[in-house]
Formats: sequence, C-alpha cells, structure tokens
Amino acid sequence: MDSTAPAKTRLLSLDALRGFDMFWIIGGDALFRSVAEVTNWGWARAWAGQLEHVEWAGFHFYDLIFPLFMFISGVAIPFSLLAKAETAADKRPIYLKLVKRALLLVFLGFIYNHLTDLQFASQRYASVLGQIGLAYLFAALIMLNVRSLKGRLAVLGGILLGYAAVQLLIPVPGVGAGVLTPAGTINGWVDRLLLPGRLYDKIFDPEGILCILSATSVTLMGGLAGLVLKSGKFAVYRKTLILAASGVGLTTLGYVLGTWYPIIKKAWTATFDIYAAGLSFILLALFYLVVDVWKLQKWSFPLRVIGMNSITIYLGTRMVDFEYTSKFWFGGLARLSGAAGVLVLEAGAIAIEWLVLYFLFKKNVFLRV
Repeated sequence: MDSTAPAKTRLLSLDALRGFDMFWIIGGDALFRSVAEVTNWGWARAWAGQLEHVEWAGFHFYDLIFPLFMFISGVAIPFSLLAKAETAADKRPIYLKLVKRALLLVFLGFIYNHLTDLQFASQRYASVLGQIGLAYLFAALIMLNVRSLKGRLAVLGGILLGYAAVQLLIPVPGVGAGVLTPAGTINGWVDRLLLPGRLYDKIFDPEGILCILSATSVTLMGGLAGLVLKSGKFAVYRKTLILAASGVGLTTLGYVLGTWYPIIKKAWTATFDIYAAGLSFILLALFYLVVDVWKLQKWSFPLRVIGMNSITIYLGTRMVDFEYTSKFWFGGLARLSGAAGVLVLEAGAIAIEWLVLYFLFKKNVFLRV
C-alpha cells in the first residue's frame, strides 16, 4: 500500500489498478448493492452478490480486493526497492527503511482498529495495514537477497507448499489435522494462542499470524510481475502476454487444486493465494495493455487520483464521516429522488472523497509510507 508522488517513470496502469481496487473499498461496493436494491435489475443483483465476502470456502469478486492490493504493492518492488539496491553501496539504510515502513503500517493498523479508545484488553492488534506492511517486508527481503529467478520461484513454492503442509498436516489439539473450518483450522488455534486482545472473528482472525505468512506469497508474486514489467528484454506486447498467461495458469491451478484443498480467503489457504494472484495478474495485464501500451489514459485519471493516495483515503474513510457530509450537501436532492435517494447519497459520498483526493493531487500532497 505504497503511495508516492508522480514520476516520469511511473506506471500509470499501476496507479489506475490501485485506484480501481480502492474504489470498491471507499463506497463503490455499497453504491452497486443499492443499485440492485433500487432497480432489481438482474445484472445488478448478480453483481451485488459478488460484492459480499463468501462466508467461508469459495470466492467472490470482493474476496479479491485485499490480495489484489498486496499484489500491487509487490509489483512496485522492482521499480523502487530493487532499483535503489542496485546502485547503493551500503544497503543498511534500505533494510532500516523497510523495517520502519512495516512497523509504521502495523501502528496505523492499530489506529484504524481504534487504539485511541485505550481499551487494550479488547483492542484488535491484527489488521489489514499490518498484514500489508509485514508481508511487504518479507517479500521485499526475499527479492533483495535471492537474486535469481529460479531462486525466487523456489522460495515462492516453498512458502505455498510449506503453508499447505501446516494447514493440512499439523494436528490442532483436540481437533486433528486438516480440519479447515473456522473452529478447526490451525490459523485460529495459533491466533488464540499467540495474539493478544480481540480476534476479528472471535475464534480466529483473517489477518492473523499464519495469514500474514501466507499472504507474503501474493506480494512476492506481485514482485515477480513487476520484474516482467521492468525487464528490458521483452517488448510491451510480450510483457502483456506473459502476465496474462501467468494469470490464466495460476487461476486454473488454484481452481483445480481448490476442489480438494478449498479456496478460503479468511484462512488464506495456498489455493486462495494462487487463485487470487492469478486474477491479479490478469487485471494487471489488462490495465497495462490499455493504459501504458495503447495509451488510452484519460478514462483512468479518476482512478489514478484515488490510487496515488490510497493510504490517505483508506484511513480517511475510517476517521471522517463522509456519509454525513453527503447528507448535508445532497440530502434535499436525495429526498426528492424518492427510492433512488440512497443512490444520490452514496454517489455523493464517493464524489466528496474523490474531490478531497483531487485537491491533494493538485497540491502535490501524497502520503508516503
């Protein structure tokens, strides 16, 4: 989750894809669910169903939002971190910055989870931001210290196979091995044993300790995708083809393996990592082709404004009541719109959020972590 100021070498497609991802987090999901409720259109009801997390095993579009974000953060590693490491005589400042970044995101995750309430016994310490920060740290360390492609693929395979072995083969006391249920999964047992405070789902946390280790694989796969985009060996269409083919292959593999080792987002099963990363590869290939290869960029500007200040708006929607502001400005119009008034208010909240980000964009203000 890394937002930096614009640069000449910046991949506009990456900002647009990050903005596309954030759009659903900052209100796009609620807007389209309301469209389904107001209109009862078939396509809207079908899409609204995709904007809810599955209860446990399975996969909806909404389950892609978080891993896609982690994948995108990994794509940036070769362009920022590895580029600096190649020219640095002393790499210690790079490692120090990585650790500081991870710890800052963990702390911001505490803030997001209401650390300011000062109720430490019931504080939730696991968080989305913390998982992003720690998984990025681990993936970046791998990319920095394992220099060959074969070595990086071997580490990736080791993470996925090792995590699968932990989930399927190590017995949970009183339950047994390979019981992939909310109460039976080893993820929950480790979280209950080691995580202080409150767990998100009481008996386990979807951003818990083992989930962070598993999610590192998604960030690392993003890093490998970034190597493809940064490579000077491939023409742009070949890069697109490699990304797309990798995505189709991974998605197929995750789906097939998922028939016996379920795709579970809340437990970050290895099949979920593979499947979600495959879809992320496909989306990256599409955005890269349209925005950076075909240069069809004007349509993506609203998304890029969101994507370039992702941390700002993620924290902002937690700390600022944009719904109240929307009611202040658009409440009258919503009342006159009857049943469609909810659409007016939700669209208004998104518009206000975007205008705040646009103001920051024009002032060249970007929250860097």
